[in-house]
Amino acid sequence: MSVVTTNKRIDIIDALRGFALAGIVIVHMVENYIGGPATQSFIEGTNPGIIDQIVKQGISFFLSGKFFALFSFLFGLSFFIQMRNAAQKGANFGGRFLWRIILLMGIGFVHHAFYKGDILTIYAALGIFLIPFYKIHNRWLLVITGVLFLGIGRYIVFAITGGEGIFGAFGFQPDSPDVIAYYETIKNGSFTEVVIANSTDGHLTKMDFQLGVFSRAYLTFGFFLLGLYAGRTGFFQNYKENKKLVRKLLIGSLITLVVSIGIVIGFFASAGPNVSFDNWMVMFGLTGVDLFNFCLTIIIIVLFVMAYRSTKGAQRLKVFAPYGRMALTNYFMQSIIGTFIFFGWGLGYLGQIPNRYTFLIAIGILILQIWWSKWWLSRFNYGPLEWLWRSLTYFKWFPFKKK
Repeated sequence: MSVVTTNKRIDIIDALRGFALAGIVIVHMVENYIGGPATQSFIEGTNPGIIDQIVKQGISFFLSGKFFALFSFLFGLSFFIQMRNAAQKGANFGGRFLWRIILLMGIGFVHHAFYKGDILTIYAALGIFLIPFYKIHNRWLLVITGVLFLGIGRYIVFAITGGEGIFGAFGFQPDSPDVIAYYETIKNGSFTEVVIANSTDGHLTKMDFQLGVFSRAYLTFGFFLLGLYAGRTGFFQNYKENKKLVRKLLIGSLITLVVSIGIVIGFFASAGPNVSFDNWMVMFGLTGVDLFNFCLTIIIIVLFVMAYRSTKGAQRLKVFAPYGRMALTNYFMQSIIGTFIFFGWGLGYLGQIPNRYTFLIAIGILILQIWWSKWWLSRFNYGPLEWLWRSLTYFKWFPFKKK
C-alpha cells in the first residue's frame, strides 16, 4: 500500500472537489431546487422547447447522479487523509472525526431547512460507519464496495417492503398528492411554511429515497469506501506515474458502461410500458442505472486526471481549486441563492424559467463563486463555514484572516 507522508494540500483533489461542486450547482439550478420529484406543470413549464429538452436530457445523462457520486468519493478520500495525518502525528482521529460529523449534521439540518435535497445530513449519518472501515483490508473493502454497487441494499429492502415506502406512503410520481402538495408549499408558501415542510415530512421522504429501493445511501457509502481505497493506494499522489492504471480504469469503465446500458434497456423493456417500482425487473433495471452512473463517474475522474497531467490542463483546471477548498460554504450559499430565486418566499420563479436559462443562471453563479472563492482565500485562511467547522472540531479559534 502506497502512502505519502506529507500533510501538504494536494491541488488536484481541491480542483476535483470544485469541479464536482460545479456539476452539482448546475443540476440543482435546472431542477429549481425542488429536491425531489416534480409535478407535470413544472415539467411543462421548464421544457417548452427542443433546446430546453436537450439541456434537461444532457444534464440527466452526464451530470445527474454522477457529480454527487464524485463528491461522495472525495468525502471518503478526505476521511482517509484526516485519519492518516493524525496517525503521522501519533494521534487517533476517530473520536475527533465523530465529533466533526456531528457538527456537520448540525450544519446539514440548517441547510436542509432551505433545501430538502441536502446531502450534508446524509454524509454525517453515513460518515459514522466509515470509522470502523478504516482498518479493513483493501481486498474486503473492494468486495463490500462491489456488493453495494450491485444493489444488495435495494434487493434486501425490496424483498422486505415490496417497493412500499419505509417511512411512509410517499409518492414519487408527478401526479402524486405528496409531490403536488410539496410543490405548492415551496411555490406559494412562506419561508416558515417551507422550513416546517422540509423539517418534518421532508426528512422522511428523503430517508425513503436514501434507504428505499432507490438506494442512494448505499451507493453514497460505496463511493465513500472507494475514496478511502483511493487514499490508501496513493492514487492522487501518484497520478502522474499511474498512466497504465488510469488507462485500464478508462477501458474497463467504458466496457462496463456499455454493459450497464444493455441491462437498463433489457430489464426496463421487460417491465412493460408503465414502469412501477413493485417488481424485480425494475429493481434489476435500477441497478443497471446505478452501474451506468458509477462507470460515468469513474470516467469523469480518469479524464480529469489525464487532463491534469498536462501543464496546460492543470493550469485550466486549477481554477476550481479555491472553489473546492470552500466547498462547504459554496454549497450552502448555492442553496440559499437558488431557493431565493425559485421559492415563494423569494422571487417565486419556480417552474417559470425554461431550462436553457436556468442552465445559464447556474453558469453565472458558478463563475461568480469561483471568482469570489479566489478573492476570499487571498485574504483569509478558510472559507467562513470551513473556519467555523474546523474551529469547533478542535475547540479553538484558528487564525481566520491572513497576516
